[in-house]
Parts: sequence; structure tokens; C-alpha cells
Amino acid sequence: MLLVFVAFLILVAMGMPVAFAIGISGCLFFIQHPELPFTIPIQLTLTQTQNFALLAVPLFIVSGNVMNHAGITQRLLRLSTALTGHMRGGLGQVSVALATLMGGVSGSCIADAAMQTRILGPEMLKRGFTKGYAASVLSYGSLITPIIPPGIGYILYGTVGQVSIGRLFAGGILPGFLLWFAMAMTVAITAKRRRIPAEREGWPVFREVASATMGGLWAILFPVMLIVSLRLGVFTPSEVGAFAVVYAFVVGVAAHRELNGSTIREALDGASVDVGAVMFLIALSGIFGYGIVWDRVPDMISESMLSITENKYLVMLMIIGILLFAGMFVDGSVLIIMLTPIFLPIATDLGFDAVHFGLFFIMVITIGNFTPPVGSAMYAVCTILNCPINEYTRHSLPFLFTVVVVTSLLIFFPQLVLFIPNLIFGA
Repeated sequence: MLLVFVAFLILVAMGMPVAFAIGISGCLFFIQHPELPFTIPIQLTLTQTQNFALLAVPLFIVSGNVMNHAGITQRLLRLSTALTGHMRGGLGQVSVALATLMGGVSGSCIADAAMQTRILGPEMLKRGFTKGYAASVLSYGSLITPIIPPGIGYILYGTVGQVSIGRLFAGGILPGFLLWFAMAMTVAITAKRRRIPAEREGWPVFREVASATMGGLWAILFPVMLIVSLRLGVFTPSEVGAFAVVYAFVVGVAAHRELNGSTIREALDGASVDVGAVMFLIALSGIFGYGIVWDRVPDMISESMLSITENKYLVMLMIIGILLFAGMFVDGSVLIIMLTPIFLPIATDLGFDAVHFGLFFIMVITIGNFTPPVGSAMYAVCTILNCPINEYTRHSLPFLFTVVVVTSLLIFFPQLVLFIPNLIFGA
């Protein structure tokens, strides 16, 4: 498998699309093992597309695109401003709150970071934010979005690792709000040093908050309804994705009345591109994953780590180091598909709950979207704001420190993740 991994890294470094890099490097494994029929890669690719559980991935992508065109964003922006506009940091606080509320809608940190930068970025610069500081707030705040359920990362991890997607959704609630609190505190502290005032004076009145909450109610109820329907057994994870699409259309057409022929076509066009890219990646990942299992890569890595130390937290620290390094170069969805079969068995052997491990596994991998040299969310935000990467990197360090602290809390206090899943689904 060493040749396969090296080939993958070389192909990605050459600029080849990741899906092709995974497929081609995976085929090298079968060239190394002529005893294996070369029809297996074709069978594996087709088998991946027939996985019923993965049907939830394209369905949630479609629902997210439809809800983004249904007027949800502006309503949640109004609610975010009402809730946090009086806090120090002004639009920085609004951005973090909006990312939390958008978690149940988009589930993508890159999409959320780009959307917020277009809406809030120019206004931040007018209010005294430097480009580097504004880019840091907008990018790292969007880390909350894939942690609040439903997130595509949960579906990929749950499907590949055979972990309950309903429990993963529930497990993301408390960490998501903990991350919101930590980011809000970081914005308040850094904004005080920069003398950035609040967006508005005085606390909001009850009527204003109530009105804004009613405007964003359909988006707020969305993740709640998904988890409740899974708990009651009304839907399977795949069926709940279909419900999400229907829910998005009903909200856009009947409740908000902002979906029409042109906006529906635009939403479906965007969704088709996203679905094609993700599902092609998933299909070809089956070739790569076969070699990982055949060569017992998880066992070899586990034995190597345990030969250094048997302390489960030190082993987990080594895993996190590998994930952070890999996340700097490879997209998070790719890493979840590739690395879950490797590191999940190690984590469970060490005594970590699969849901508990999944939460900080997904969070650590997602951090790579905000760090050089290949952070997708970082480049999206910096390109829109015309911000130099070195300036962004310098201003983002307090937010990176905050994420590290929250991740450490999740590792050492598993009940922060498991309390709600155990409450809803049972221990």
C-alpha cells in the first residue's frame, strides 16, 4: 500500500482531480497483486453506488441547495443580528451565530464561508475589520456548520464505519453549541483589543427576537425534526434525506414563497454539480479502500503506535497529528472516506466510543479547510476579500487555538458528545 499512498500524493500534487487520483492509485494495488482479478475495481466502483445508506448524501446536498434558495439565509441573518448584534465584535458575532444556525441548512463549511463572506465581508471592512481578521472570523466560524446536524461528514463516517447516523447527528448538538460559545468568546476578546464596537446598542427587546425567531423557525426546526424522526423510527437515514428534500421544497414554496421556476432550476443545477463530484469520489474510493483492508493497514498502524506507547490519549494525540497534517493537503470528505477504516478500529480497540471518536475525528479533519497550504474555505474567503494568505494566517491563530481547546475538551470529556445521543437513543 505504500506505493499506492505515494502515487496518490504525487497525483494530487500534480493537480489531478482527487477522485481520479484515488481511482488511479487504487488500481496500482491490483497491478501489484496479479492474483486478484482486475474485474474487482469495476465491481467495487459499482458496488459503492449501490450502497443504500449513501443515498442520503445526494439527497441532503439537494435539500441544502434548495433551502439556500428559499430565503432561509436572510431570515437567519436577521435572527443572528437580533441575538448577538449587541455583543462586542459586532458583525463577527453575527457571523458566528449565523454559521451555527446555518448548520441545519447547508452542512458545508466551504459553502457557508463563501456565502457569509459575500454578505458580511464588505460590511465588516467598512466597520474597521482588517482583511486578515475578517477572513479569520468568517472562515473559522464556518467550522460550526458541519458540526451542527445534519452534516455530510456524519453520513460518510457513519456509512463507512457502520456507526449509527442518528446518534452521530445527536452527538453533534452539544459540541456545536460549545464551539459557538468558544468562538463568540474569542471574537469578543480579539475585538476588544481592536476596539471594534457592537453592531447595535443595548439588548434586543423580546418582540424583536420573537419576530426574528418566527422568521427563521422552519430552518431551526429542520435538524430537530430529522433527529426526532430517526429516534421514533419513522425514517431510516436514507429516507430522512428524501424527507429533507420534500421539507425544503414545501418551506420554499408554501411557507416563504420564494421558490419559483428559475430559483428551483438554479438550485438543482448547483446540486447536480455537487452531487456528481461527491458521488464520483465515493464510487472510486471503493477501489482505494479495498487495498487498505487487504493489506491490514489498520492493524499495522495500530501495532506501530502501540509499540511507542499504550496510553490511549497519547495514541489519540498521534492520530490527531496525522489528521491535521493530512487535512492541510486533502479535502475533508476524501479523508473521512479513506481514513475511517484505518483509525476507527484503533480508536474502538483503545476504548473510545465510535460516536465520540467520530465527532472529534470529523472536527479535526475539517480544520484542514482553514489552514494553509490547501484549505478550501481559507482560499474561498481570502479570494473574495482579496486577503493575502500570510495576513490571514497571522490573524487566525487565536481561532485555531480555540478550536484546539474545544477538541481537547471533547476528547477528555466524552459525555459532552454522548450525553444527548444516550438521552435520545439510550446508552
